[in-house]
Amino acid sequence: MNPIVSKIDTGSEDYAANVAFMTDYVARIREIEGQLRKGEERYRERATKKGKLLPRERLTHLLDRGAPFLELSPIVGYKMLGDEDGTTAGGNIIVGIGYVSGRRVLVMVWNYAIKGGTINAATTRKNLRLQEIAFETRLPVVCLSESGGGNLAGGGGKPDDFAAHGFIDGGRVYAQQAELSAKGIPQITVSHGNATAGGAYQVALSDYIVLVRNQSHLFLAGPPLLKAATGEEADHEVLGGAEMHAEISGTGEYLAENDADGIRIAREIVDQLPPDAGRYLSHDKEPREPLYDKQELMGIVPTDKRIPYDMKEVIARIADASEFFEFKPDFGSYTVCGHIHLEGWRCGVITNNGPITPDGAIKSAQFLQLCDQSNTPMIFLHNTTGFLVGVEAEQGGQVKHGSKMIQAVMNFRPPKITIVVGNSYGAGNYAMCSKSLRPAFSFSWPTARTAVMGGAQAAKVLNIVAEDRLKSKGQEMDDATRDFLADQSKRIEEGMEVSSEAIYTSARMMDDGLIDPRDTRQVIAFCLESHLEAPYRDTQPNTFGVQRL
Repeated sequence: MNPIVSKIDTGSEDYAANVAFMTDYVARIREIEGQLRKGEERYRERATKKGKLLPRERLTHLLDRGAPFLELSPIVGYKMLGDEDGTTAGGNIIVGIGYVSGRRVLVMVWNYAIKGGTINAATTRKNLRLQEIAFETRLPVVCLSESGGGNLAGGGGKPDDFAAHGFIDGGRVYAQQAELSAKGIPQITVSHGNATAGGAYQVALSDYIVLVRNQSHLFLAGPPLLKAATGEEADHEVLGGAEMHAEISGTGEYLAENDADGIRIAREIVDQLPPDAGRYLSHDKEPREPLYDKQELMGIVPTDKRIPYDMKEVIARIADASEFFEFKPDFGSYTVCGHIHLEGWRCGVITNNGPITPDGAIKSAQFLQLCDQSNTPMIFLHNTTGFLVGVEAEQGGQVKHGSKMIQAVMNFRPPKITIVVGNSYGAGNYAMCSKSLRPAFSFSWPTARTAVMGGAQAAKVLNIVAEDRLKSKGQEMDDATRDFLADQSKRIEEGMEVSSEAIYTSARMMDDGLIDPRDTRQVIAFCLESHLEAPYRDTQPNTFGVQRL
């Protein structure tokens, strides 16, 4: 393969402006993440008095020192569900992939420092996404649990938002815990505090349970509800304390003395699982660094999303030795397909330098089938206004060929990893394997824009519809209508600009998180390896899951 020759002028004013925009946006994301930490820190004094570690301190104790940790969906719920200042976002759980006792695992830490770790719609969606990843990767799940149970107001929304649909989604969490166990995917939970009603089942459906003396309390109904319902009186420890569940009910397997001891026990449990599956993998080639500095990824995407740019410049900064073996370069050239190695792994790449034409869709579908045949993972790099429209495109079979591409993307069997780099509009978003078509992982750059279409385009469409309606009635457009449409266009364009930008879409879990462009190569490699290891996890399925008989 030949290396890509970059044409980026890193000394130009445009490049400097692009870098400044991207740098400012990354800083904004870090500021939002910092706000979440401030929300947790407000609880420090109370946690210290209770002898507890803060949630992220628990996470630090759990993870192997110096090993990578990829947090997923950190800003879900930002400025939603009652989050007014960014300090209560995150769905009240911290989720990611890291290493514990030398094994790659999925981690979920309940953030009891935010609203008591109560469950809202964002919490449930984030939990369900973690389980999706567990099914695909077969990674063990380690949970550090402490939750106040369901937030019946949905975390700030209408009271029925969580109580109805969210209640059923919560049941899916428990159903899938049972399925994970039966599929041989271990779930290890340290119950650090309260676990009432549904929260108690989240703990009890785990394969291994660690309880903490004088902290863990598991029951279907706490003392106040018990008294109200039956008249029976009992204190927390007698009704559902750690010692009772370890010595009498048999609900817990291990009894810890404090937070740190409970996490130590969890690490020891993980150490009894089969060794890390990565030992079975060997790179397809020796990894090689790209020829170009990853810092240059900050200056490729223009500040004006209407200005075209060459996505091969992105490929050149993530591919080993910047080498790219392009597939059908002279056919459907707006769509770019080809082979690379990334950190030594064979990968296909599909990206866009414009709309997806009928020829581009045909080329992509064929390339996907070839890579499926050779078991080659696929990386999708979004930068498209969608499928090309017009008489020529329609007569050329745009709908037919676009459907072929979507069929090929959806039924592609090797791992699919999606990075939304720039525009991702309309059905082109689906065809490029957005979250709708279930990639293994999906992340966005700060420059990502996801919507049914651009704001200006949407406004123009509605104006044309209004004009055509008047013409059909034989009426002329008056000044008042013209002024109304102009005002409407402005509002639509501004509204869609806000609702399509990266922070807004990531807060609504339209991806697995926002990443710094400079981390793209490492994030793809980490996620790819997590998926490639799946067949080698070595744990075995059974019929009903592990039960406490």
